[in-house]
Order: sequence, then structure tokens, then C-alpha cells
Amino acid sequence: MNVSEPFIRRPIATSLLMLGVAMFGAIAYRALPVSDLPKVDFPTLNVSASLPGADPGTMASAVANPLERQFTTIAGIDEMTSSSSTGSSNVTLQFSLDRDIDSAAVDVQTAIAAVMPLLPPGMPAPPSFRKFNPADQPIIILGVGSTTMPMSTINDYAENVIAPAVSMITGVSQVNVNGSQKFAVRVQVNPEALKAQAIGLNEIDQALQSWNVNLPTGQLFGPVGTFNLKVGGQLLNAEAFRPLVVAYRHGAPIRLGQLATVIDSVEDNKTAAWFYTREGVEREIVLAIMRQPGANTIDIADGVQRLIPRLEQQLPPALNLGIRIDRSTAIRRAFSEIRLTMLVTLVLVVGVIFVFLGNVSATVIPALALPFSLLGTFAVMKLLDFSLNNLSMMALILSIGFVVDDAIVMLENVVRHLERGEEPLTAALRGSKEIVFTILTMTTSLAAVFIPILFMRGVLGRLFREFAVTIASAVITSGLVSVSLTPMLCSRLLRRGGLGAGGRFIRASNRVYQWVFHAYEVSLHVVLRHRVALLVVFVAVLGSTFWMFGVVQKGFIPDQDTSELNLRLRAAQGTSYYEMVDSARKVADIVMRNPNVVSFPVVTGSFGGGGGGIGAMNTAMFPIIALTPRAGRTANAAEVARQLRGQLLQFPAFRAFVNLPPALMIGGRMGDSSYTLTVQSADTDELYAWAPRLSQAISQLTQVQDVSNDMEMKSPRVNLVLDRDKTAAVGLSAAEVENALYSGFGPKWSSTIYGDRSQYRVLLELEPQYQAYADSLQKIAFKTARGALVPLESIVSFQETVGPQTVNHVGQLPAVNVSFGLRPGVSLGDATEAIKGVADRLLPATLTTSFQGQARVFQASMQNLGLLLFIAIGVVYIVLGMLYESYVHPITILSGLPSAGLGALVTLWLFGNELNIYSFVGLVMLIGIVKKNAIMQIDFALEAERSEGRAPVDAIYEGCLIRFRPIMMTTMAALLGSLPIALGFGAGGEARRPLGLAVVGGLVFSQLMTLYLTPVVYTYMAALVRPSRTPRASLVAHAAVGNPAVGD
Repeated sequence: MNVSEPFIRRPIATSLLMLGVAMFGAIAYRALPVSDLPKVDFPTLNVSASLPGADPGTMASAVANPLERQFTTIAGIDEMTSSSSTGSSNVTLQFSLDRDIDSAAVDVQTAIAAVMPLLPPGMPAPPSFRKFNPADQPIIILGVGSTTMPMSTINDYAENVIAPAVSMITGVSQVNVNGSQKFAVRVQVNPEALKAQAIGLNEIDQALQSWNVNLPTGQLFGPVGTFNLKVGGQLLNAEAFRPLVVAYRHGAPIRLGQLATVIDSVEDNKTAAWFYTREGVEREIVLAIMRQPGANTIDIADGVQRLIPRLEQQLPPALNLGIRIDRSTAIRRAFSEIRLTMLVTLVLVVGVIFVFLGNVSATVIPALALPFSLLGTFAVMKLLDFSLNNLSMMALILSIGFVVDDAIVMLENVVRHLERGEEPLTAALRGSKEIVFTILTMTTSLAAVFIPILFMRGVLGRLFREFAVTIASAVITSGLVSVSLTPMLCSRLLRRGGLGAGGRFIRASNRVYQWVFHAYEVSLHVVLRHRVALLVVFVAVLGSTFWMFGVVQKGFIPDQDTSELNLRLRAAQGTSYYEMVDSARKVADIVMRNPNVVSFPVVTGSFGGGGGGIGAMNTAMFPIIALTPRAGRTANAAEVARQLRGQLLQFPAFRAFVNLPPALMIGGRMGDSSYTLTVQSADTDELYAWAPRLSQAISQLTQVQDVSNDMEMKSPRVNLVLDRDKTAAVGLSAAEVENALYSGFGPKWSSTIYGDRSQYRVLLELEPQYQAYADSLQKIAFKTARGALVPLESIVSFQETVGPQTVNHVGQLPAVNVSFGLRPGVSLGDATEAIKGVADRLLPATLTTSFQGQARVFQASMQNLGLLLFIAIGVVYIVLGMLYESYVHPITILSGLPSAGLGALVTLWLFGNELNIYSFVGLVMLIGIVKKNAIMQIDFALEAERSEGRAPVDAIYEGCLIRFRPIMMTTMAALLGSLPIALGFGAGGEARRPLGLAVVGGLVFSQLMTLYLTPVVYTYMAALVRPSRTPRASLVAHAAVGNPAVGD
């Protein structure tokens, strides 16, 4: 039965079928979303809780611990981390990839409700959660500023108009307001004035709460109407608060303005944001837009761009709202350049076909297989809810190189019949019938290579599933096109007698081909007479492949130049906010002078826009530094980062950590550098003693740089030791003492102003000069219930010491995270191995270490990738064995794989590239590509043995010569199809380059080997099956066999 015959005899039906494929494919292409990577985000929830004024240790023990214990009852949590600092705790829950984030959110809400009785009663609100990863990067940064409006008014529009509108865009998880300047009334008390009037801080607090009220007062129901009662106890600004009566002395009122400086201020005066451009610097409110895990960045960016014109109509003209940084721009640019790469690849492949065939009509036939195969693949991608991302587009680019293989093989076989003088219809029928099983075998076995990837678990399985399905769909579609459209076109477009002589260039290329063919014919004859020598070479190649696998550096996901950098500043513990602002400005000036930098925001104080978030006074964040597009830069992003690191070494007062944004965010914590090692112990004293030593030892390694740890135990602290007997004797309690101190140094949220659009705080504190030094504590006095004024120093003693600035947990246990980056030219595998060795030698057995994020997934993947490679080979063996009904011949077909592996590994080593996830996929692809040559040779030989009774050596000899031209054509097509990727063409090409190098290097070396190795192995395998045959004896008779493929 000839599968192609109905298509050959019904050209109109075949043409309309292809037209339908093209139509649905074009519709699907326009509907496919564009993204940077497939949906591989871990479902992540961030739980935040606050207890104003509580130190980090209290937050960890009283808030974080109960929450963590309750969260352990939730199924599917892959990683749980927490960070507690003064007044706040954040718990990040990362779930397994197969867990639905909405159902996880319900479980988290239930757990929070269950743990509420165990949490401190003074919390202003229950813990809340959001669907976002705090370590992720913001996808868009908006700036809101004005040259005439006060910052509190700008903040009011940013928080109450802009942020809520943006939050309603599908896919947005949170809009963080950075550099927030929310309006607040500050009551800054003079402790000496209080002491002079014998008034305590608690009385000021009570007055604020009593006189600033907004309570319901009821209604009047009269015979002719209903009246609402309104007292007007709400105070709206500092001017209204100053006349409040706090107490009476000698019959005269003591007003708040006499005891305190009351000002219209902002809620957090220890945070600010600026935006730097080449035109200058502007103080702004910075809105960091975070996306939900799995949401499409392009769709969100489009939604924001559509929203801004509508918002501008609602905002005052003096307010300047704009997109300052849009990460979707890099994705769009990369997608555009990938499309250009695809076009270049298509031109190269079609050019190869034309050079070999020398005939326009003959070139068009396999060339048409390209668009129809790609369009059919788009339809499959849409049905499976895929996107056009870096990996799926790379799969399509690579598929261009070998989706034409089936069409080339079909065309070449039909042309061979035409050269014998057959009519086009007859040649198409006979040629297709002879070759259809070969095409079926090549297509099925190539698609089968990617089956193991579909069963990979975790982030790697999710990451490469779209790649595998896309490329397998392209292969299967090309196989269907090759047995339908290709033979039909051959019967209509080609003429009897073959392809003709062609022009001068074609005749020259034919002469070159004839010379190459003759050299192969002679050398193959020699090799078949010295088969043992080639087997020795094969064994050497096999051993070298395993040896090179150990030599080549191992990596995970290579850094990609997205025209962005991150920068984080960290000063010594105890550095004041004002010192940090000064340091941030100095750094910003240096960064802005770099000619490759376009713009960036700077946030000091609290930053809530991803990257792990910051909240300490000794840190500042440059969340995204936008660089000029790659085409306009002489240096890549990694080189720009090295330039900035070197320039910032001139400031010994702080450390600057400059990193490329990770291609894939794994884990809920982002450290100072790209990778993290976590040290844990149940004994915190032991942990805090050994972790700095390990961090110091790691920093001495030559493989790493920018080593730091988050163990900040030297934050200056004043311990107040309470004498409980004296306190009780004067009529005070510990709660009253701590509440009064919080009123002076909190600041304490004493009362609330209810505005039209929002609520604003009334904050109680001492005047700034009394909050600067520990000596001010001696001026604090307490008013007892008996009316006496008790100085603080009479009931407490003061001790200046140090304490933790943050307390971190990983999986409920105390943890210290050591961050590190890689030095240029060092692989992640070498670094993790060296770090693990240091930890094993240095740490006692009671401490455990584990890599987090990308380093953790890298270690797990390296243990499975080798197994996955063998499984892929096993699957292909099973498929080939079923198709050939043989245990032996699949081994013959797969014998060329070691040479392909060796070629790929040597090429990676020579070009200084790692064996990473991308290059490993290249190795898997080589399994499918390389065996095609052997299939074409062996198919002919088996048919010759069965139908003509040829000896195995004669059959394989003739098969190698007849199939030499299609082998060369398909290999060159695959080679040139991978060349643009190997050259790193296009935006982000440096990340894809290892895959292209692996494919190109493997193809070149395996092509040289399999042309000779496959026939030699075939003869030995045939001897095992049919031992009575002696292949060498019949070889002489065929020593002068001509080229049947060229045939005269």
C-alpha cells in the first residue's frame, strides 16, 4: 500500500488540505500570546504581618513561628521561608508546580484564621497575603511626580487613584508604592515641657484618641422629617490639633501646641525614591507592578499602556505619570529578533537545497514543506495553550533545519526515478512507495526522542515541555506534508530526465559534489576492507565521550543580556538613613555616568518591588537599571556589571552588589548575589557562631565573588533592664512602661484621620533631637495613677549592646543565607562543588547546608539529566526495534551517537561554553538528527537484502552510495539551520548559543563518523543475524559501483 498515492492522484484535494492547514495556522499564530518563557512560575504566596515596635526576635518568635507551624498543615508546600525585622514578618510559601494557586490561597486563609488566637493581641491587623513572589522582579515601573505639588499630595493620587486602577488589570498581583510619602500628622513631644507641666506621654496619647473621633451619633425622627446628627469630632490637619487641651494646671488649659511640635508630615519619613535619566534626576513616587505567577508580561504591559491615557484624564495637569521602565520591551525586542533569526535560517536552508538540486522547481517542493510544517505547528501550539516564547521559538528555528529532511528524502528518491527515464506521475508513485517507510521511521523515531522530556518533573519538565512538544509537532507535521504535498508536487512540477544541467554555478557545485562523492566511494571501499580499525576508533570515541562529559563545565540556565541590571547597596549595620541617602546619591551619580546606562530608580528605606524586598536603614535598592539596547552597546550586560563593580570599590563604607536579573526566578528569597547557600541549625548560638566563618571561607575561593551573608547581629541596640520591684512600688507596670516608650520612639499610631479617599495616621513621638541619642532616655518620665511623675532612669538601667537586625527561617529552622556570584569563566557546577567541599570540611555535623533557588534546582537536575539521556536513547531503540521488527538493527542505527556526543562536548569546550540545560537539549536533539543518516542507509540495505537477495556488505555499500546525496543535503540543512543559534544571533542569543554549538559540533563530527561507521557496524550485526554470509568476499565485485543517485 502506498500512503502517498491518494494525494498524488488528487492534487486539488491535497492543495485545499494544505490551504486549510495554512489558514488555521495563520489564525493560531496571530492568537498566540508572546512571553519570555513558558509558564514555569511556582505558585507563590507572600504572607505579611506587622506588630509595630517589636524587635526582630519578638517578631520571629511571637508572629513568624506560629504562622509557620500552622502553614505546615497545608499540602503541597515546596519551600517555606520567613524574614522578621523590626515591626514586621514576611513568610513566603512556594508551592509545587502542580498546586493550583487559588486553592492554595484558600488553605492559607484558613490557616491564618486558625492561628489568630496564638498571635499577639497588639497587632493592628490580621496577617494578609498576596499572590506574588517577593523575590521576583517588577515587570513595569511607573513614576509619579510633579514640580509644583507636595509629595504627600502626589502620593495620595498614586495610592488612591493610580495603584487601585492598575491592580485591576488581569495578571497584576500587587502594585507596591515605593518612596511613599503618605500624609500624616506628627505630634512631636518635648519631654522637658512634659516634665515641667507634670504630664506623661500616656496623657498625650489619651488626648489624641479622645479628641480626634469619628463616631456615629444617631438620628432624629420627627413628624415632618428625619435628621442625621453630626458632632464634628474629626480633626483633619496639624492646625486643628494644636489647640487640643491635654490637661489643666492652676485652672489654665495646657494645650498640645505648648507641649509638642505638631506638623503636617508623612507617615514614613525614612524612605524616598528618585528616578535618574540622562536629562537629570527627579524625586518621585515609584510604583512597582508585580505579576501573578504564570501571568503574561506582554498582556499586563499592554493593559497598563491602555490605562495610562484614561488615568491622565482623571489626574491634575501638574502631575506627571509615565512608564519609567517596561520589561516587556526587552521581551518584544527579543521576539522580533528571534523572528529575524528564523527568516535567516529559512533562507540558509532553502539555499542549501538549491545548491544541491540546481533547479528552481525542485527547490520549491521541499521549501514549501517549511511554511506548511510551521503553520501546522502553530495550530497545535494554540490548541495546547502554548505561547511564543524563547524556547518555543528556538524549537521552531531548530526545526527548520530538519523538517525539510523528509521532503528532501522524498524528492531525491522521485528524482532518482526520473533520471531513469520514468514519467513524473510514475516516478512519484514508485518513489514515494519505496521511501514512505523510511520517512515514517525517521519521523517517528525523531519525535520519540522528546518523549522522556514530557515526563520530566519539576521546573525543568515544565520549562522544556513546550520546547519538546513544539519540535515534535513540527517533525510530525513535516512527515505528513512529505508524504502528501511533496510527492504530489513532484508529479506536477518535475520533468522526465531529472533536474537538468543547470547554470554555471550549479555545474560547478555538481563537479565539487562529484569529487566528494568519488572520494567517499573510494574511502568507503577501503574502510569496509579494514573494519577492525574503525571499530577501534569507535571504542576510542566512546571512551572519549565519557571523559569529555567529566571535563566540560556544568551550568544551569545561562545569563541572558536583557539590557537590565540590579544593584543593591549595603552599608555597615547601624548606618543612619541620612548616611544611606548620601551614599545612594554618590552611587547613582557614578552609575549614570556609564555610557551604557539609560535610566533607573533609586529607593532608600523600605522597598517593596521585588528582588527580595528591603526594609533596613543600611540598604538601598536600584531595582532595575535600564541599559541601552544590545545593538547600541559595545559591552554586554555582564561587562557593564563588572565595570560598575570596579568603579564602586572606591567607597569602603558600603558594598555594592551588581547582578544580571535571573532568567528564571526560583525560590522566594533573593540575596545580594545570584546564588544562595543556606546554613541551618536548631541551636541559634551555634548557627550564629559558625555561619560567619563559613561565609569568610567561601569568600576565599577563587571560583566565587560578591560573597555576603544576611546574618546582621551587630545592629546597635540599647537594652533597658527593668527593675520590676521599683516599678511596682511606684504604681507602674511593664506594659505601661513599654507603651510609653513606644509613644516616644515608635512612632506610635495614636489616632486616625478619616479622609474622603483614604485614612491617615496621627503619629506620636518625641521631637527629632530627642530620638537621636541614648542620653535622651534620661529625660523620659511616666505619670502614675497616683499623679506622681516617675523618671525612667529611676526604674531601669541602660546597657548599650548589639542585636539582630533580621531573623531568618527556612522551613521553621533558624537560617543564615550566604549569597555568592560566579567569577567570569567559572561554571555553577565548579562553584557549588568547591563550596560544598568547604562546608563539609569546616562545619560540625550539627549544622546542615543546602543550596537554594537556581543552585538547588541545578544540583537536582545534574543527577537526572544523564539518566534522562539514556532513557531517550532507550525510547528510540524501542521505537526502532518495533518498526524494524529487530533487536539488532536499532543498535546499528544508534552506533553514531557517541561521535555526535563527542563532537558536541568538544565544541562546547573549545568555545568556552558550559554543558547547561540548553546544550543538554542539543544533545537530545542530536539523538534524533544523527540517526536519520543511518536510517536512510539501512533502509535501502535491508530492502536490497530482502527483495534482491544481496549480501549484507553489498547491500549496505550500495545503500551508502545511493543515499549519499540526501544524507549530505539533510545534514547541511540541519547544520545551517542551527548555525544562527550557534553564532548567538539576536537578542538573548548568548543564552541560546550553547544549544546551537552542541548541535553544529555534533553534526559535523558525527557526519564524518557515521558515513563509515554505520556500514561497518551493519556488516557485523548482519553477521550475527546471518552468520553464514561472508561479506568481504563479495565486496570486490562491487568495488567500482557508480553513483546511482547521480546516474547517467
